[in-house]
Amino acid sequence: MQQHLERISRISAHLKPPMNDSPVGDNSSIWRSNCRAKGGSPGFNVAILGAAGGIGQPLAMLMKMNPLVSVLHLYDVVNTPGVTADISHMDTEAVVRGFLGQQQLENALTGMDLVIIPAGVPRKPGMTRDDLFNINAGIVKTLCEGIAKCCPKAIVNIISNPVNSTVPIAAEVFKNTGVYDPRRLLGVTMLDVVRANTFVAEVLGLDPREVFVPVVGGHAGITILPLLSQVKPSYSFTKEETEYLTSRIQNGGTEVVEAKAGTGSATLSMAYAAVKFADACLRGLRGDAGIIECAFVASQVTELPFFASRVRLGRNGVEEIYPLGPLNEHERIGLEKAKQELTGSIDKGIAFIRK
Repeated sequence: MQQHLERISRISAHLKPPMNDSPVGDNSSIWRSNCRAKGGSPGFNVAILGAAGGIGQPLAMLMKMNPLVSVLHLYDVVNTPGVTADISHMDTEAVVRGFLGQQQLENALTGMDLVIIPAGVPRKPGMTRDDLFNINAGIVKTLCEGIAKCCPKAIVNIISNPVNSTVPIAAEVFKNTGVYDPRRLLGVTMLDVVRANTFVAEVLGLDPREVFVPVVGGHAGITILPLLSQVKPSYSFTKEETEYLTSRIQNGGTEVVEAKAGTGSATLSMAYAAVKFADACLRGLRGDAGIIECAFVASQVTELPFFASRVRLGRNGVEEIYPLGPLNEHERIGLEKAKQELTGSIDKGIAFIRK
């Protein structure tokens, strides 16, 4: 049993390396000492919309393990009771409640501090990008209307693809209902950063947790722009290395789809990245200092209304957006290509609501 707990501890530590004051006693070795205890101060209320899906299920499991979560609401249009029963058996502090169907959406959202949206469908064989957009755009619109009504002050993490369009859709819904706060709406691009850190670490022979690559732009294809010239620890890549790494990071999703041979897409790594980002948002809400991640947000970093770059997270969501910093020639060319592609995706999302 102790060996099993130690294994879970290692997994938890990889998501968020332990603070200096952990671990606590033998029976609680998987949690940090600031974990919510009986009679202690409560954590945060988190809702996952699309909790029964390929991303939603592992996402729900990992959020149940997060000591900053006190209440976890799982919502979907199918299969939520089974997922809720399964997750609720985990011996961690968060209380899990399930909600099934649109008639229970408002109950799922009431009182939430953080809402994570992986809902939607993955692209399937024979489905065009327009097919995917029309389905997921409608889903995101409906869910954001619920958020606007029931928890307008919540931090909203959008995972549903295409993120480059669904974040503008969410913004338009919130504007139309008079609750839009650009600081509280974030498109999750963390998977691009996770992949960049992993792939760069492979090239450098380092632990991926010791590597940070800022990834800017958007969350699809050439809009994904890893700034390899700004990698930490500092390293000068050759032209060949830069081209190889940039291409692999941009096409990481395709790599998984092809490896799964038509049986699925990047669900597990996406759930991991989503939890890593959600944890950063919760630490920001708690008031921790220096929480800096990349996200697709309303921005003035470029002339585009939305752009992914490094942001500082705090009690109100995005507290500060950082400039891109110095770019090399390869990155400047990539930036122009990314912006051209992003413009169409953003406009498409806005037009979906305004039509």
